[in-house]
Amino acid sequence: MFAYGVMPPLMFVGMIIFMLYGFPVAFSLAAVGLAFGVLGVLTGHFEQVFLQALPFRVFGIVSNDLLLAIPFFTFMGAILERCGLAEDLLEGTGKLFGAVPGGLAYAVIVVGAILGAITGTVAASVITMGVISLPIMLKYGYSPRLATGVIAASGTITQVIPPSLVLIVLADQLGRSVGDMYLGAIGPSILQVTIFLLFILALSIFRPKDVPALPPEARGEMNMALVMRVLWGMIPSIVLIFLVLGTIFMGLATPTEAGALGVVGAMGIAALHGRLTWDLTRQGMHTTMQITSMVVFILVGATCFSLVFQGMNGGLWIEHLLSHVPGGAIGFLIFVNIFIFFLAFFLDFFEIAFIVIPMLVPVANALGIDLIWFGVLICINMQTSFMHPPFGFALFYLRSIAPRSVKTKDIYLGAIPWLCMQLILVAIVIFWPESVTYWLDKTPAVDLDSIKIEIPGFGSGDGNQMPNLGLPPLDGAPTQPGGLPGQGLPGMPNLGEPPQINP
Repeated sequence: MFAYGVMPPLMFVGMIIFMLYGFPVAFSLAAVGLAFGVLGVLTGHFEQVFLQALPFRVFGIVSNDLLLAIPFFTFMGAILERCGLAEDLLEGTGKLFGAVPGGLAYAVIVVGAILGAITGTVAASVITMGVISLPIMLKYGYSPRLATGVIAASGTITQVIPPSLVLIVLADQLGRSVGDMYLGAIGPSILQVTIFLLFILALSIFRPKDVPALPPEARGEMNMALVMRVLWGMIPSIVLIFLVLGTIFMGLATPTEAGALGVVGAMGIAALHGRLTWDLTRQGMHTTMQITSMVVFILVGATCFSLVFQGMNGGLWIEHLLSHVPGGAIGFLIFVNIFIFFLAFFLDFFEIAFIVIPMLVPVANALGIDLIWFGVLICINMQTSFMHPPFGFALFYLRSIAPRSVKTKDIYLGAIPWLCMQLILVAIVIFWPESVTYWLDKTPAVDLDSIKIEIPGFGSGDGNQMPNLGLPPLDGAPTQPGGLPGQGLPGMPNLGEPPQINP
């Protein structure tokens, strides 16, 4: 526990105390880092020269091109949140699936996945689907627990489906490509949506009263006008998804450039719906400014903390503790996921990514764990933070727009089955890594550190003999060990021995 001194454990505990006390996370991290830095200098546990790197680290944050993708994707989601796309998708898809038991739940899950791929914001998805779908589901006999659970869970799919902001941040912290993180998240995203749909299918078979079909007067006629309405909502969304993700996967654009293309596409969709106004743009810019500022301040505070923590051998302390967890790599993954699961009760996903992930990366590298797989696994786990009763943000969002007839108890109990399904996906990814790695580029990477260039020495390799150039020996002339004639010839030096100097 104290193999690397008492300062790293004390610093870690100090960080937790500050956060539990309620101080803003960014300022808590910076305060703990600087306070322990001064204490470490005074006690001889920390070298003052480390602090000279802090300005360069802060400059590296504000000049990081990858983090520039965050405001672009945030602005894209803020525009789409307010342009009416979600309303059109939910209303049309709900009527399209309304004839089958559980049709409204199917529609919420499908639309939640589409919104996750084009907005990337949990709050927008949960609030929009809650306002539109929850009253209809309750009106036509859906269980309050099921209705609130499916809406909250479908909104949190956003965290795993590319282009998620969480995946961008994790790629930056893990030192991996955003494109690879997006490719790795495709398989788990499909699995998550499939698990949710199978759960509704099982309910429609065994408990059809909980998921009744819509009556004909509510869903209307199944005609071409309804199909065209659904396509009018889906086709621009699919085009936007291809514009953002397709250009990244094909190498035509960086994540930052793809985010800028996404903003243009989002404004185009808003214009198609006739809702592109200056007020909508201003609100989107305000939301973008708030989220981007929060991320940068948290990252600066986390950098200050991690600099002092690493200078006190905190990274070695964490590696020493976690590398001795029983079970090797699988044991480490299980422990880390349990730890993050409980940590997510109190911390936001940005805070976990900036504080905890840098401590875990050296251990994962030492155990030979693929960092893309590790990052996607952590992302799946962090989406459960939005579903934790009683602290889940998705449950708070849903409570704010749910009618008074829906009890808070029903919202919390309704979240538990969906939370368990998310944990099932965590277990699947741990024991089936190919669900992530299958989508990645299989081209073997060349490790430059493993390349060795060997220049043949002279003769047997003692540095004094010439290499064998493949020439035949002279008739009757003995050869050197390297294969060249000359050894023992009159007037020729022995190339296999150092020259003799006669006084």
